[in-house]
Amino acid sequence: MRLTRTLKAAAAAAALLLAAACDSSGSGGSPASGLNPPDLKAPTKLGRTEGQVNLIAWAGYVEDGSNDPKVDWVSGFEKQTGCQVHSKVAASSDEMVKLMKTGEYDAVSASGDASLRLIASGDAAPVNTSLVPNYKDIFSGLKNGAWNSVKGRMYGIPHGRGANLLMYNTAKVNPAPTSWSAVFDGAARYKGHVTAYDSPIYIADAALYLKAARPELKIKDPYALDQKQFDAAVALLKKQNGDIGEYWGDYLKEVSAFKSGDSVIGTTWQVIASLAADEGAKVKAFVPKEGSTGWSDTWMVSAKAKHPNCAYKWLDWIVSPKVNAQVAEYFGEAPANSKACAETSDKNFCTTYHASDEGYWKNIAFWNTPIEQCLDGRTGVRCVPYAKWVQAWTEIKG
Repeated sequence: MRLTRTLKAAAAAAALLLAAACDSSGSGGSPASGLNPPDLKAPTKLGRTEGQVNLIAWAGYVEDGSNDPKVDWVSGFEKQTGCQVHSKVAASSDEMVKLMKTGEYDAVSASGDASLRLIASGDAAPVNTSLVPNYKDIFSGLKNGAWNSVKGRMYGIPHGRGANLLMYNTAKVNPAPTSWSAVFDGAARYKGHVTAYDSPIYIADAALYLKAARPELKIKDPYALDQKQFDAAVALLKKQNGDIGEYWGDYLKEVSAFKSGDSVIGTTWQVIASLAADEGAKVKAFVPKEGSTGWSDTWMVSAKAKHPNCAYKWLDWIVSPKVNAQVAEYFGEAPANSKACAETSDKNFCTTYHASDEGYWKNIAFWNTPIEQCLDGRTGVRCVPYAKWVQAWTEIKG
């Protein structure tokens, strides 16, 4: 079982997004419909493979047996395609964006807080999904998302998804919570023992709660906040800061904190909740009544790919049923391929991760990149861009 991703964003990288996206006009519709990315063409057919492929990925996505001899889905790909895999692990979405701009990489496993940047800047090309046979079996809820498509054009192949859950110690938190209010307006009850995800994107969690708790703010999309809405979310998080015992970015630290009792309630991922329970912590994790934020990763092809044919072969391989199941179990996420669930070693895995429960995912607001052009379609107001989220996060933590 793998490890955590971290999203320690840099304001400079967010500024690159702003420069790339600001000149696009807001036209309403789906959140990304107002973007006008460069008119790049997807290939109409594949040619001979080039003998190698250069990938940027989250740790745990490209395993060749060197970390664990039992965990290897790269060797089979190399043998089948003749494409030798060269991969670089990125520690953040900002690092992925920066590396993609070099033109030295063919594909990247981008999360939603990076994908729109890559689309808007022209660093990621649209994909021809007909050249990825396994795409037909991808869950419908992952196709044509606000974070991986623009105006009906897919800019990548969905890889997997996960929700940001509320976890609590069942012995120390009574009554059982049903709302995010337990870590926001009601956090003082657990002062010093509340935990939260250490990233600017966590501002969206506060916005999601305020969407329900303060309807007068008229928040439609937690990633599309005008100044008044943003200020309300920041104020809530500054208030919460006084009750926080620890912000987490390392999943092992959160497991340890819940085992010791240093943390009794806060945001988590299913993989962390499962591991904590396996190690004896009395915890439960769930999606509160307001819904949750979450993440979905997409394999995107560089517009400057030197090995596009091998890149397409990799996209199809990584979402093939058996491989997608292997990655999902190792990483700790719901697989993207609907046939992967029949291939998992733990036959309850897809039930635990709600892989095929599209009703469950309708309550998840997947990470997206805040830009001045409001992602909720509003045209008469500017929204707060991600660079400001980064600055505010520093202020929130004091």
